[in-house]
Amino acid sequence: MELKELLELYNSGTMIVGHSEAHLLMTEYSRRAQEITAEINTGYHDHNELIALMTKLMRKAPGEGTYLFPPFYTDFGMNTTIGKDVFINSCCQFQDQGGITIGDGTLIGPKTVIATLNHGKKPEERTSLFPAPVKIGKNVWIGASVVILPGVTIGDNAIIGAGAVVVHDVPKDAIVAGVPAKVIGEI
Repeated sequence: MELKELLELYNSGTMIVGHSEAHLLMTEYSRRAQEITAEINTGYHDHNELIALMTKLMRKAPGEGTYLFPPFYTDFGMNTTIGKDVFINSCCQFQDQGGITIGDGTLIGPKTVIATLNHGKKPEERTSLFPAPVKIGKNVWIGASVVILPGVTIGDNAIIGAGAVVVHDVPKDAIVAGVPAKVIGEI
């Protein structure tokens, strides 16, 4: 199985059976991501060096004006698309096998976790994975220590309060907070 086929499988939302060829290949690509993120997270790198490392990790450049404050963690890296003028604060973790899209002008607070994989509920399916994309609109502000779960779409201009656990889609122009996150206001 080639990377292109693996990405197609992830993006289709099809279950990745534990210990299958796709699952084993996923593990190999995780090692690649660990190697590159270790380089990102070790020592000081100027802005251009960080963008070069992000480009190597994602196999495409993030949008112009993107800034990253390390450390940064991912267990794949090649199914993330980052728009222009995005800011990713320190200690963020992107589990992007299911796909992460981040719109222009988005601010991501420190210690944010974006997950795109879920395990099966039945004990015999727990080693299997179910990918679902996370889509973040334009000009979204994500506070510190937010967790965004698989399959969530966040609308343009939304604000996600610090510490929120986002389990459902967030409408555009909404302010959400809490566990689970609920709409508490509008812009």
